[in-house]
Amino acid sequence: MSWSTMKDVLILIVKSLQIHYNPMNALSIPTWIIHISSVIEWVVAISLIWKYGELTQNHSWRGFALGMIPALISALSACTWHYFDNPQSLEWLVTLQATTTLIGNFTLWAAAVWVWRSTRPNEVLSISNKE
Repeated sequence: MSWSTMKDVLILIVKSLQIHYNPMNALSIPTWIIHISSVIEWVVAISLIWKYGELTQNHSWRGFALGMIPALISALSACTWHYFDNPQSLEWLVTLQATTTLIGNFTLWAAAVWVWRSTRPNEVLSISNKE
């Protein structure tokens, strides 16, 4: 087999293995790394905050960890939609992402208030309740 024939065969193999590339929907490898590492980071943060709540016996921290779950669902929805190249059949994931982002913003706000109140001295709470 001559070099030019081998080269032609290799070119045909490479062309046949090429995956359809849609630049509007495709994410670069660095973008995927950021997406996936963010999801992993969020899971680790939820786990660590939950354990902190157990160690301190402050249940508000466990509530904070639970309040983070809607934002995690939002992130997973976005990654899933991008993984399948943003098909119209999975467009409901965009709605799920938007909804869980909104819910997550409120649950994190409520959890932050709960943690803040749990760390205030009892005297301040009892004085403000008497007024």
